[in-house]
Amino acid sequence: MDPNNENRKVRKTPQYALYQRHNFWESNKGETPLFDTNPGQLEEQAKAKLTQNGWFYSSSNAGQSHTHTADRQASYCHRIIPRMLVDTNKRDTKTSIFGHQVNAPIGFAPVGINRIYHPQGELPVARAAGGLGLPYALSTAGSQPIEDVGAANDAGAAASNDGSRSAVRFFQLYMPHDDALTRSLLQRAVDSGFTACILMLDTWQLGWRHDDVATSNYAFYHDPKTQPNEAGAMWIDNVWHGRAHTWEKAVWAMRLWKQLSEGKPFCLKGIQSVGDARKAVGYGFDGIVVSNHAGRQVDGAVASLDALEKIVEVVGDKTYVMYDSGIRSASDVIKALALGAQFV
Repeated sequence: MDPNNENRKVRKTPQYALYQRHNFWESNKGETPLFDTNPGQLEEQAKAKLTQNGWFYSSSNAGQSHTHTADRQASYCHRIIPRMLVDTNKRDTKTSIFGHQVNAPIGFAPVGINRIYHPQGELPVARAAGGLGLPYALSTAGSQPIEDVGAANDAGAAASNDGSRSAVRFFQLYMPHDDALTRSLLQRAVDSGFTACILMLDTWQLGWRHDDVATSNYAFYHDPKTQPNEAGAMWIDNVWHGRAHTWEKAVWAMRLWKQLSEGKPFCLKGIQSVGDARKAVGYGFDGIVVSNHAGRQVDGAVASLDALEKIVEVVGDKTYVMYDSGIRSASDVIKALALGAQFV
């Protein structure tokens, strides 16, 4: 792309065409990019770089990984029909989520134990999200304190070209069976400036991941600094406790968050059925995330993209519908948006 193209002044996000142009020029200096952006190539690099246990934790899905396969197949089966000769020169990807301006309808999904991939864990990712003006989601399973992640996210936003922008971030809650621990986590998220809370519904008990079980591999047994094995066991038994939550308990968590945060949004993640989507609307949740956890919890589940179509038809105008699962490219994002998701 011509770097003097007028549409560059309109856009608020980095343009891949300029990145492409930069990399094509690198050969003139005898250089090539540091990595291949093909998701499959990145996956291969991760497998080569990580320890065996790190790779198993990051890549294992429930059972035979058929749900993950279904996600990819669903995206493959939905096809884009391009339209030509449309004036898109002043296109912009800005949107709003829960009243906050963001630079695109995409955000950083919550990923646990980032220290597997980087010594600073979630901090560099949170900074990058803030700098890009995109929402960042922190998992309860993060490997850095909630407060530090919030500060890093703010620092990224402050250091961006638009220094006046405030960071937008979500706290994804794995709800413990200990109510005092739930309150503590939510209070810390509120005090650290998190914009909304997203309750993860499908992980009150861990799915069966063959490689992790076969290698006695669970990073939480080794992450804490003091008495790591004992602390890890206590954490697992409190958060992935095997006690099924109910709709009433989810409402309790929403009310607690609203009380602590003075009314900030509370959403449910893991919705796959139309019936559950209807219930979420009926109980007054601010939004839902149509997600099958990328296949990490239930083997043989419906593809999220297929679930999305049906859910949007029924509740798409009654709640804020977000989407997660199997996203590997911008075309995947476009398909989810075209099928009715408001944010990916």
